[in-house]
Amino acid sequence: MKRILIPAGGALLATGLLAAGLAGTAQADDTVAKDNMATSAANAKAIAQFWAENNGAALKAATESNVWDKTDVAKLQSKGGYSSDTKPGSTAPIGQEKKTSTKVQNVNMPKTIGKVFFVNSKGEKKWCSATSIQSQYRNLVATAGHCVYDTAANTDVLSKWVFVPGYYQGKSPWGIYVGKQAFTHYDFDVYEDYDRDYAFVTVYNGVHVSGKTTKVTPSEYKSHVAKGGVGFVKETSITKEEFEAGYDKYGEDGPFKSKAADPKVETVAKPADVTGSNVDAYIKGEGPTKGVQLVGAEVYKSQYTAAPTGFDNGAKFERLSTEVPISKEQYNELKAAKGDGKFMGEVRAQLDANKNEIAWFKTQYYIKKWIKSTAQIKYWVEDYYVVDIAGKDAGRLGDNVGGQGFAWNQPTGKPVRVFGYPAAAHPDGNKNYTGVTPKWCYGTTTKKLVGSAAKKIEEHVALKCAMTEGADGGPWLYKYSNAKRLGYVNGVTSTFNDQDGNGRVDYISSPYFDGETNTVYKAAAASWSGKIV
Repeated sequence: MKRILIPAGGALLATGLLAAGLAGTAQADDTVAKDNMATSAANAKAIAQFWAENNGAALKAATESNVWDKTDVAKLQSKGGYSSDTKPGSTAPIGQEKKTSTKVQNVNMPKTIGKVFFVNSKGEKKWCSATSIQSQYRNLVATAGHCVYDTAANTDVLSKWVFVPGYYQGKSPWGIYVGKQAFTHYDFDVYEDYDRDYAFVTVYNGVHVSGKTTKVTPSEYKSHVAKGGVGFVKETSITKEEFEAGYDKYGEDGPFKSKAADPKVETVAKPADVTGSNVDAYIKGEGPTKGVQLVGAEVYKSQYTAAPTGFDNGAKFERLSTEVPISKEQYNELKAAKGDGKFMGEVRAQLDANKNEIAWFKTQYYIKKWIKSTAQIKYWVEDYYVVDIAGKDAGRLGDNVGGQGFAWNQPTGKPVRVFGYPAAAHPDGNKNYTGVTPKWCYGTTTKKLVGSAAKKIEEHVALKCAMTEGADGGPWLYKYSNAKRLGYVNGVTSTFNDQDGNGRVDYISSPYFDGETNTVYKAAAASWSGKIV
């Protein structure tokens, strides 16, 4: 088991205080991380409404998770076998599927799978794959950690998180299940350790949401929203003349609005009134010709050298193009960027008498550029709508779709069936999947654990599979019964890899589910959530 510790000074390690502190901590305390999501039924209902309104418009607008760079498909390397930290174990699935006798290998998709939807720190609507999993209160979802925690912004749990089992083109046949609490391994929550890229989320009872939209006056809209009602404003662009006519009629509280937008910036000729005494004012944007400013445009050294000098027609921006000291780390980064063509300037290391580097510098080159900023005014008219929301309790997740079992410390080299909603194109641009319907892969997991230096992964298990992003978070089901549509969650899709270097994903990987994974799962599986309506 890999654990990441906070870097410590030698004195602390020498005293043994760090070791003593860890020894006195219970396993659950240093393994399980728990984070709140929707903290109240009212908050959860608002989240369900957000996704369900306008016939599931937000659900339809979401796109697949894009945590991984499409070109980041470095090969996995074998890291050796795994030594179990506890005895192998499993928790049985729950479900009501009846056995059917068949000799044909037609894969029956499990009712438990679906998509998790969320809004990331950029405000983008995204989704991953997930499954319902067995728990005490039949209220638990299993998915990848990066489908619950916003690793790109390091801002805790993702916003407006819901699970929709059986999702299809905006439809939620068994309801929308809003996340209440997220459980993951401490190492993923704090250090984003992808060897622990899994999460278990308790969800409220599902809800079926419907609503009637009515156009109203501005005062009716304000009154409705002030009372906690749901509404929205539609903006339509208009001309200055239309705004002035409407504003004269309705006044400041009417639907006709204007606002100064971002200014339009364009390159212009040097003003005729520039002198040696007022050029500093132009650099500050305070010159005699209003709106015009002198700025620097970065260029390569050769372009800077070729530019004319002198005040009247000089193009060099000399005060910006000076050498400045930097750190050794910055020097190394910029030197590498220079080699990749991503840095236009120059770097220099100063050596002592023994030819050891003792100081580091950078120079970036600029030529003068005159720009003019013109204020822009936006004009629009608003239409106001209120939505009368009706919510109906859909019951517990596990009662509606069942729940897969859970298995940990199982031997590698065993067959699993993986499900998910792949959507992204392969690194070479080929797009095999739409993300509309679930797909599956079947095969034997690697007998040895694998790692990826690029992703700082040391203990994953891999499977030959061509599914792409969108499938991340989907379950790896051990001992899957095609007749019962049930098995044991023994992994979740975390990464996508290209082993033969042909620009196509051909292997996926999952964290290895060990005893500590079971500790996290057990904490989540014993947590109650409740109803929204």
